[in-house]
Amino acid sequence: MSKNTAGKSEAYKAAGVDIDLATKLLGQVKAKISATRRPEALAPIGGFGGLFKIDLTRWRKPVMVTSIDGVGTKLMVAAMMEKHRSVGHDIVNHCINDIAVQGAEPVYFLDYIGIGKLRSPLYEEVLEGIADACLAQNVTLIGGETAEMPGMYGNDYDLVGCITGIVDEDAIISGEKIKPGHIAIGLSADSLHTNGFSLARKALFDQGGYTVHSTPAELEGECVGDVLLKPHRCYWPAIREAMASGLPLDGIAHITGGGLYDNVPRILPEGVGAHFEASAMPVPPIFSLIQQAGGIDSHEMYRVFNMGVGMVWFVPSAAMEDAMSICQQNGFVAAVIGEAVSGDRRVSINL
Repeated sequence: MSKNTAGKSEAYKAAGVDIDLATKLLGQVKAKISATRRPEALAPIGGFGGLFKIDLTRWRKPVMVTSIDGVGTKLMVAAMMEKHRSVGHDIVNHCINDIAVQGAEPVYFLDYIGIGKLRSPLYEEVLEGIADACLAQNVTLIGGETAEMPGMYGNDYDLVGCITGIVDEDAIISGEKIKPGHIAIGLSADSLHTNGFSLARKALFDQGGYTVHSTPAELEGECVGDVLLKPHRCYWPAIREAMASGLPLDGIAHITGGGLYDNVPRILPEGVGAHFEASAMPVPPIFSLIQQAGGIDSHEMYRVFNMGVGMVWFVPSAAMEDAMSICQQNGFVAAVIGEAVSGDRRVSINL
């Protein structure tokens, strides 16, 4: 019996799936994962499902908010640099932002790693990055899935995350209160975050002749790879403070793939549009480098990339100074970049 069991284990390993290695590597990061556990999490990681209790003394009319996303081809840059920890932060922060725009407090997170060949230290770096990002925002890493699939991913991997949060029904930020005259405040992004990397890689590496180790003068001593790998910023702390202060934060847009053009309309009510001034927020130099290397039109740049604006808040003009102060106190460069106008949920940008 034992010989047959051992034979099957070796056969699976010979087919490209090493169960023992997966168990060993997960064990090396289990302490970090356990450190993310909130009191509401009722079971340790490793069960068939994660259990999370909603505190009904805190949430009067709780609404669950959930979102799923991936890191995309930024993972290819991480592979070129052999640096994988930051993409763990990327997936967590991106997902948190996607539900924070509705006023939801993130409470638990699940990850999916699909990989052709499980290996160290890649696996531990990714999981440690995820755990560190969860811990920073008091989010329980409640579970996940690692799928070793030889023949499917080659030497590459994919990373996906799913976040769940809670918001009281009366506190949901929907955008329906945005009116013409509302001020649009942009919160800074350091780099590309997790969007537009297919175009960036083509422009920089295929057309521009750069490598991840190139240090063009525009980047002021930083190499291309390090700038591209700057983690997706998490805006939840600023949103949380704004909500706690009673700031009339009437609409929030997370600026991801599609830029201002496609993301802002997702929160605008009927009869309202938005106009932005591109010059109002500094554009990180990596975007100019991409544009020049690829010969890309400015309109398309603002349609693909965040162009230095990671999030947009819409507030009444009387709340502008308080909103700006909260953003700045939480470490973000903030600027008035536009306003809500009469329109049909379209965005215009003065380039």
